[in-house]
Amino acid sequence: MKDYNSPPLTIKAWAEEDRPREKLLLKGKAALSDAELLGILIGTGIRNMTAVDLAKLILQHNDNNLNQLARLSVKDLSKFKGIGEAKAITIVSALELGRRRKNDSFPTRPTITCSNDAYQVLQAHLLDLTHEEFWIIILNRANQVLKVERISSGGVAGTVADPKMIFKTALEHLASAIILSHNHPSGNLKPSQADKDLTHKLREAGRYLDIPVLDHVIFTDKGYLSFADEGIL
Repeated sequence: MKDYNSPPLTIKAWAEEDRPREKLLLKGKAALSDAELLGILIGTGIRNMTAVDLAKLILQHNDNNLNQLARLSVKDLSKFKGIGEAKAITIVSALELGRRRKNDSFPTRPTITCSNDAYQVLQAHLLDLTHEEFWIIILNRANQVLKVERISSGGVAGTVADPKMIFKTALEHLASAIILSHNHPSGNLKPSQADKDLTHKLREAGRYLDIPVLDHVIFTDKGYLSFADEGIL
């Protein structure tokens, strides 16, 4: 545990090559630890704790897991001594940019050939959410992604998916097929009866509109369940 009675320690007292900013310039970003990168975002520490020390403390409270850290809100981060609203906003913004970067790592129009392809596309939109949302992947005739669109956002236990809004969105983008998806923040991959009933209802509606529902993916941060793979579509 940090000794708060020890003399003040600042990053400026370190050897130049060990200071996070200087180290990044000299050795490149890959040479920095998670704590050092987070320390650069924090900027300044508090009495007897450098910004890197403070970063280590925050990471330790989150099991040194960046995915867990990304779930924290500005209010959560502000509970740490030395992290005011401005610093918390900086951290949240940086982590959000990292999440959005996943979107840019895909080709302009990725092709969906299996459920895992759909899961990879959905990660940029559903990863790290603490509430449920319902999304659709809109496909052309070659099963290329035309659009990934959010239909609704709800609470921790559920969200409402209006069939009229789903197919209105699909028709607006001239969809040839769609894939349904919603997330379970709890990590539970078991579909509820309501999930099954809604999927059946939407599949039947898609048949009449000539917009087949190819799958329904239940998304969690650690994995997914595909209705098509499980034979329950």
